[in-house]
Amino acid sequence: ESGDWYQIGYQDGIKGHTERSYKDLSKLGGVKVSEYTEGYTVGVTEYCNPNFAYQMGLSGQYYEGVCEGTEESQKFRMEWQRGWSEYSN
Repeated sequence: ESGDWYQIGYQDGIKGHTERSYKDLSKLGGVKVSEYTEGYTVGVTEYCNPNFAYQMGLSGQYYEGVCEGTEESQKFRMEWQRGWSEYSN
């Protein structure tokens, strides 16, 4: 999985995973943190689209809180929670 740090970061972000620590990244090999962070930021930005949040909750996808601090975080959480509530019932 080492090599394309931008892609690794992007995949973590688009899946809604929390950002990996330097320690975790270094286990994969020669870390390029700036590339990982750049990819992660792009992935999280796409993930945090509130238009998809309801469907994510409805499908049972757990939300790790990665959208907190973004412009749409409150709307995202509300939409996800609405879907999650239906999924849980």
